[in-house]
Amino acid sequence: MDELDTAIVVELQRDGRQTNRELAERIGIAPSTCLERVRSLRGNGVIEGFHAEVNLAAIGRPVQALIHVRLHPKIRESVEGFRDYVATLPETLAIFVVSGGDDFIIQVAVRDTGHLRDFVLDHVSRHRNIADVRTSLVYDHIRKTSVEVLPPERPSPPRTGRK
Repeated sequence: MDELDTAIVVELQRDGRQTNRELAERIGIAPSTCLERVRSLRGNGVIEGFHAEVNLAAIGRPVQALIHVRLHPKIRESVEGFRDYVATLPETLAIFVVSGGDDFIIQVAVRDTGHLRDFVLDHVSRHRNIADVRTSLVYDHIRKTSVEVLPPERPSPPRTGRK
């Protein structure tokens, strides 16, 4: 990623619906160059897609929660099976497979706390490999809509060896 690629990524994160001509104009390059760069960024997997951001409250799902899950046994089949099962549930927004005390953190959005209770009891706790479930209500969710490209890592200075 060079400075031009970074500028394209930043600008597309700001507004992914702009035309190629608008994008090229904002960055100060030819439309053909811009189109080629965007195609390259998509081809290299830097840009994975363009999405609409949905207001959860507007679609009747204003309550968010994080559900912390510990499985037993911790074998590949149980981890992958639970992950794949939870991914099919419409309440699920994100699944994090994590290390430490928990095996999963599941982000959900539901209608109300009753819906959350039913989701945990009917879909999470009843799964055969569950050892523990803890639920935290989300009061505020601040989501960054853009990801900054970090500068390349600089090599560490050589070590001077003392004996």
